[in-house]
Amino acid sequence: MSNTLSRCGLLWIALTWLGCASTQHQASEPKQMAAKHTVTPFLMFQDGRAEEAMEFYAGLFDDGQVLSAERYGAEGPGPEGSLFLGSFTVGGQTVRATDSFIQHGFEFTPSWSLFVDCTTKEEVDRLAQALATEGQFMMPPGDYGFSQHFAWVQDRYGISWQLNLPFAPE
Repeated sequence: MSNTLSRCGLLWIALTWLGCASTQHQASEPKQMAAKHTVTPFLMFQDGRAEEAMEFYAGLFDDGQVLSAERYGAEGPGPEGSLFLGSFTVGGQTVRATDSFIQHGFEFTPSWSLFVDCTTKEEVDRLAQALATEGQFMMPPGDYGFSQHFAWVQDRYGISWQLNLPFAPE
């Protein structure tokens, strides 16, 4: 046990000396990154409907577009023709999707959602109605006091969407 602690202590000393570790947390200074990182939402479907969902979402937005759709071949490991990796754009955001051939003990959860700032009340209502078809309203379109107009829906694929018309900037 003390040998492991000694190795950990020596590693920490070496990292501190090299500037890779610190005794103080510097939250006020931004991290300096050597390379640009991109964070992309990734939707994992377990019912073979990933490509259908990508096409549906892309069709809802003026800038929506399916960017790619790579499928499994005969060699697998997923069922031939199912979506290995796809990507689409909605509202300027690229989203990735896949059809998992492995069944997991979880599905999508409303605690994670795609948040869309809309430009009109009518846009909130149009998107809410389209997304709630065969899905459900979690908060129907309305004025909840934190924005001009808001709706929260879970769509037919289980994805949660928050649709917002923000207050005009002052």
